[in-house]
Amino acid sequence: MYLELFKLTELPFRLSPDPEFLYLSKNHARAKAYMESTIWFTDGFVIITGEIGAGKTTLIETFLSELEKDVVVAQINQTQLTPVEFLQSILVQFGFEPYQMKKVELMSTLNNFLIEQYTSGRRVLLIIDEAQNLSLKVLEEVRLLSGLETTKDKVMRIILAGQPELNFKLDMPELAQLTQRVRLRFHLTSLSRVDTEHYIQHRLEVAGSNGREIFSPDTYDVIFRYTGGVPRLINTLCDTAMMAAFTEDREIVGLDSLKNAIAELRWEEHAARSAKLPVYRPENLAKNRNDNTDNDILGYLLLSRKGESLGDFELKQGRFLIGRTPENDLQIDSNYISRHHAQIISTQNSCIIEDLNSTNGIAHNGKRIRRRVLNDGDVLQMGEHELAYMDERNSRLRPNTSAVDDAVPMLSDTVNLTKVENPDTNFEATLVKE
Repeated sequence: MYLELFKLTELPFRLSPDPEFLYLSKNHARAKAYMESTIWFTDGFVIITGEIGAGKTTLIETFLSELEKDVVVAQINQTQLTPVEFLQSILVQFGFEPYQMKKVELMSTLNNFLIEQYTSGRRVLLIIDEAQNLSLKVLEEVRLLSGLETTKDKVMRIILAGQPELNFKLDMPELAQLTQRVRLRFHLTSLSRVDTEHYIQHRLEVAGSNGREIFSPDTYDVIFRYTGGVPRLINTLCDTAMMAAFTEDREIVGLDSLKNAIAELRWEEHAARSAKLPVYRPENLAKNRNDNTDNDILGYLLLSRKGESLGDFELKQGRFLIGRTPENDLQIDSNYISRHHAQIISTQNSCIIEDLNSTNGIAHNGKRIRRRVLNDGDVLQMGEHELAYMDERNSRLRPNTSAVDDAVPMLSDTVNLTKVENPDTNFEATLVKE
């Protein structure tokens, strides 16, 4: 290999999650601190999400390597399990052989084990990697485990790590009770351009470079463009580039070697590759359910401002986010709209709009609403904008909204659109610019 040429003691860009090579960017350090908080707090339940290759598994391995001896750990990496298999997997991690046990026996054995560890002063931690693959039924088992407690403390800490699909799944109405138990939730982003350079230099230093320049300065911009700052992709490209330089007998990886590596990998720039990837949509979660729902259009939202139509938007089964920033399904560029202002949950039977603790809220018929089943023809006010709802379920009965419309009266039928300095000013009196 190229170790002798570059005077290194070990391979710097292996794909295995080696804690010794962990580079703690600001985001990675924060994610690690959140994991550590599960040990500090007696009710620790943390969710860590990130794109493929963002470094979640390496963080977990580093976190585990630093745990104190009084922490008992069950680590689950295979997540395509039935509820019974899931409970069996946990008990196997704790040293049991539960293969012939029925579910009642599994729960009783696990509960007795947890109480025994608590009484002995030991802390129990469950870590589930690739948690986006857990079925809704298994996630319900996770919720039940998170609720096991004495009169003062929880007896099991939990960390769920997974790809962004996990966030969509956790935001489903069916998992509201589980999500309410979560103490901290963090999304691990890719490395910045500067962190990408520091990441490469850090791994080379750990591998024995002793400060020597191995990648020429003009290569880092290109590496970032082709990897997008994703650690796993950086490892793949840098390792291939070092092999290319080795075959050319060059002691420094320059642009020529890097371009040869990119050609060998047949990569496009990361932005172009990402644009071709299928976008994960909440409606894909229907595959995890037991019904036979399809992807038909269930309704439309008609957006307008001061009488001027601004477009219409389809509602399909799943979650539809409304807010000011680009990641929302409907982006409304207004200072009176919060980053994540509201969501609409659509099923085959109904569409429900919920306020996401926005500053200025949602109004219907002059009253602020927090949650409402939408009826055909409903008009909602959000800041200066109106949203009209059109139901496409022509063959179905309209839902009865009286039980779930928790509208509260507004102080004034006419909302004064004036800027105020106090962000806590009551919605009903004024609209506050974000």
